Amino acid sequence: MDHADRGPWDDAPRGLGLVLDEERGSLPYALIHGESLVACAAWALGESGVDLVDASIDWAAIAESGEDLVLHDALCPMTPPDFIASCLEHARATGRPVVGVRPVTDTVKVVDEGLVGDTLDRDSLLAVAAPLVVPAGVVAGLLRRPAADLARAVADLAAAGHPVETLTAPPQARRVASLEDVRLLGALTSAQG
Repeated sequence: MDHADRGPWDDAPRGLGLVLDEERGSLPYALIHGESLVACAAWALGESGVDLVDASIDWAAIAESGEDLVLHDALCPMTPPDFIASCLEHARATGRPVVGVRPVTDTVKVVDEGLVGDTLDRDSLLAVAAPLVVPAGVVAGLLRRPAADLARAVADLAAAGHPVETLTAPPQARRVASLEDVRLLGALTSAQG
């Protein structure tokens, strides 16, 4: 590869990456642009400069590796590789975990004891997308692998004293929850191919 073709992350340690597909039913294996969501997520991690590791790798081996950890949700399959790389760079620069987020566009109501209450201000809410990058120094101190649900993993990290910074993910990084969402994401990203 010509040096001019290298990305800014090519000279840095690559980091380890896990594609999260557990606890998501069969949706990670739905097709977008002719590939499974999980395959697209793995491709994005690889293109970002991260080394994929198998989910069956023992957590102790990951924690002792001295590498940053990038957790990528298979349900955010079209997250651009350069966004993943920028999250990794930010986590390395700050020493803090970083998560990609999207603005909340739905109306969100408070429910208390079965009664619908006030509407929450959407501007104060964020939807967790992907990736979640955990810097090596934080990884080394974790006793177990972060939760497969990235929102839960963010909450667990914060509760353990590791504030998580957010970066606004591009629209292509949106999380899908249904086959209809996959179809819409496919339409959104069809011009990228």
